Amino acid sequence: MTDTTVAAGSRAADRYENRLLVILFLSFGFVFFDRQALSFLAPYMDAEFGLSNAQLGTLSGVLALTWALAGMFAGRLSDALGRRKPILVAAVVLFSLFSASSGLMAGFAGLLAARALMGTAEGAVLPMAQSLMVEASRESRRGFNMGLLQGSSAGLLGGIVAPLVVVWIAETWNWRVAFYVTIIPGLIVAALIWRFVRERSPRTLAESAREQQETAVKVPLREVLKLRNIVVCMLIACCYLTWFVTIITFTPTYLTEVKGFDPGTMSGVMTCLGVAWVLWGFATPAISDRIGRKPALIGFTVLAVCCPLAVVYVESPVLLGAIMVVTYTGLGCFTLFMATIPAETVPRAALATALGVIMGVGELAGGFLGPMVAGWASDQWGLQAAMFIAAGGAVAVVALCFALKETAPAVLRRRAAAVPDGSAA
Repeated sequence: MTDTTVAAGSRAADRYENRLLVILFLSFGFVFFDRQALSFLAPYMDAEFGLSNAQLGTLSGVLALTWALAGMFAGRLSDALGRRKPILVAAVVLFSLFSASSGLMAGFAGLLAARALMGTAEGAVLPMAQSLMVEASRESRRGFNMGLLQGSSAGLLGGIVAPLVVVWIAETWNWRVAFYVTIIPGLIVAALIWRFVRERSPRTLAESAREQQETAVKVPLREVLKLRNIVVCMLIACCYLTWFVTIITFTPTYLTEVKGFDPGTMSGVMTCLGVAWVLWGFATPAISDRIGRKPALIGFTVLAVCCPLAVVYVESPVLLGAIMVVTYTGLGCFTLFMATIPAETVPRAALATALGVIMGVGELAGGFLGPMVAGWASDQWGLQAAMFIAAGGAVAVVALCFALKETAPAVLRRRAAAVPDGSAA
């Protein structure tokens, strides 16, 4: 193989990497657009259905429950079949249909069923998308790519676009129409995946025979769960999902009911969360490529503790929005413990399984139980209880991070270079 051929293959792999990043960015971004719509529309739905805080938490929790179960099943199925693309296409089509169906419901029970079905479809998206992305990524861009896919995409479409668009549609027409329009972008993205995404990236196809043979070897789930980083990441996911889902579920209601913000002001403050989500979504993993996954997780999670506390104690909407931009750093950390660290820990043949299990366990504990407990506590002691529960989740993450083993390739190479020949690492 000539140098010219190798260079041409490398350029083709780089072009595909960038194209895949754009498509998967849109895919996961619209997952969170649909998921976040409920929180932003809750004040409008409450006027019609009279939802309690516990019911609002249950609506978020049931989506997380089915999301978790679907993610674990889809990850294991994908590794067993060696296929990602068909599962991803089906998931995107179905979550778009189920999201739109929320606008047809006439009460709490119907909304609960629609959200459960939506979570069933959405749970498969992240394990498939991150598995495809890590296989197509250059090592030097692994954290950056995975951060854009998981963090910034959800921040841009779920955190910035969603509150502006769905609140505007609800104000202009009604909250049901806001759900109906969610079907359109999902179907467009599904078509893009079907047309342009490959089952195996050019970079994977160019691997050595030995690496391809290792990829084909099936890894039992019990072997994956023996790895310390995987277990620690599962525990971190439980606590961080509590932080995230509790904040995103109850903050819109807190701002309108407790602080007395009008819907437009609430939407503006929530958009600041989206700005931070986009910023830290790619910045945190990119910084971790250089300083290490573990110190990045610890430092940015310390900042994340302050975000829900600011919701309680800061009265000015302008100041609150500014503080949120600085402290809503956790979504950048999600990419590290849900995707990057596991991808650098497990064999490639077990990648989708590991991602599905971490996401699934985290969603079960933090996404399902977390908002339900926070909703019950808010009905008992006021909505500020939810914010304190969210802060406690982030504090627990900081403690868990110290048990992680570093996986960033650049950091490990620097450490190896610093160790004299013949001495123990």
